[in-house]
Amino acid sequence: MRSFSNFISEARSTEASKQAKAKGLTYDAGKSGWVDRQGNVVARTEAGQLVFTQGRGPGKEEGEAQQQVKRPDLVRSKEEGEEEVSQKKQAPEEGGTEGQKSGETLTLVFGRFNPPTVGHQKLLDGAANIAGQGDLKIYPSRSFDPKKNPLEPGQKVEVMGKMFPDYKDDIVNDEDVKSIFDALKLASKEGYGNVQIVVGSDRVVEFDNLAQKYNGDLYNFEDIEVISAGERDADAEGVEGMSASKMRKAAADGDFESFRMGVPDTLDDSAAKALMNTVRKAMNVKEGWNLWEIAPKFDWKNLRENYVSGNIFKMDTIVENLNTGLVGKIIRRGTNYLICVTEDNIMFKSWIRDIKEYSEVKMSKKERVKGKPNTLIGTDGYFKHASDMTPGFNKGEKTNLQQGGKPYKGQKQESFSIMAFLNKYRKK
Repeated sequence: MRSFSNFISEARSTEASKQAKAKGLTYDAGKSGWVDRQGNVVARTEAGQLVFTQGRGPGKEEGEAQQQVKRPDLVRSKEEGEEEVSQKKQAPEEGGTEGQKSGETLTLVFGRFNPPTVGHQKLLDGAANIAGQGDLKIYPSRSFDPKKNPLEPGQKVEVMGKMFPDYKDDIVNDEDVKSIFDALKLASKEGYGNVQIVVGSDRVVEFDNLAQKYNGDLYNFEDIEVISAGERDADAEGVEGMSASKMRKAAADGDFESFRMGVPDTLDDSAAKALMNTVRKAMNVKEGWNLWEIAPKFDWKNLRENYVSGNIFKMDTIVENLNTGLVGKIIRRGTNYLICVTEDNIMFKSWIRDIKEYSEVKMSKKERVKGKPNTLIGTDGYFKHASDMTPGFNKGEKTNLQQGGKPYKGQKQESFSIMAFLNKYRKK
């Protein structure tokens, strides 16, 4: 297991990758070298340094062309003069395969989008600009719970496709990609040589630490870069200050005017109203709600009070980091953060505002294998599974602890006597 000091240390890009990027080169894993725009291998990495195989770097003409094209997403053709050609991804070259990317660069977005907002439009626009002519993949997380993540993954993908039609083909609904590590491992398997992870400015350090530290262990990339899509100001008005937390709060308050401000114009008022009602219904606001559970950043005082009092996030509790999708057991409780370890011994740190606990129902979404019994200790499902495994009980029958005094119809007298004895002993 990696030490915590190593885990939180600053990640660094290799010197070779920095030199190569400055010269406009990309890494080709299939050719084990750095290639120019024509696909020719011109350099290799030796002892962490960039060494040119031809004794020089890219030619003068290529360097000048690179300076002229400052925005890779806007390409000008000779025939069209100064007119901008719409951004289109280039088709794979003849003879190439879609499954193996041969060292190409993937631009990756992994986020909650619960619910999607106009603020996420800025994130996706930034990612598309960074990707340029390269591949872009957007992975909505699989997180789902009534308070902080009211939309199920399928619902999120459908809503995002309508909100952000320009990126509909880039949004990936993959039930196997539950965390940022799953997305990175898949990209590595597909043959991408480099990856650019685009996140909000407040999450750069968190994603950078994790992604860099496990490169070469869980996946293999020549270079990983975590890029901010721009500064976020929760107190700002309009798009700059819009967040999913504000949207959930507006839905809980029944404030459609505020909710509508967070929905792009690609959805009309009727669709925006339906989305708000869906979010509101999923959060069960009719039964009462607490702001610190729905939007903790707006009620930090009560969140911390419940944490300090031990009402939430107890030791050994299974939790999920809502930003990265990592699931693990709490091994340390800090002042306002948690240190957790996954089943694969991956350590991660999370602020308490970015964490959710697993209940029996939510545990089934990620932890429980479909068709298999619940093994989460302390839940009714675990109790039922344990009783099914106890000699003297018929599989699926209710226990006398729940029924209290008489055998159920068809229940064996032996099992009833055992439970009656336990009840009597408990009273004493």
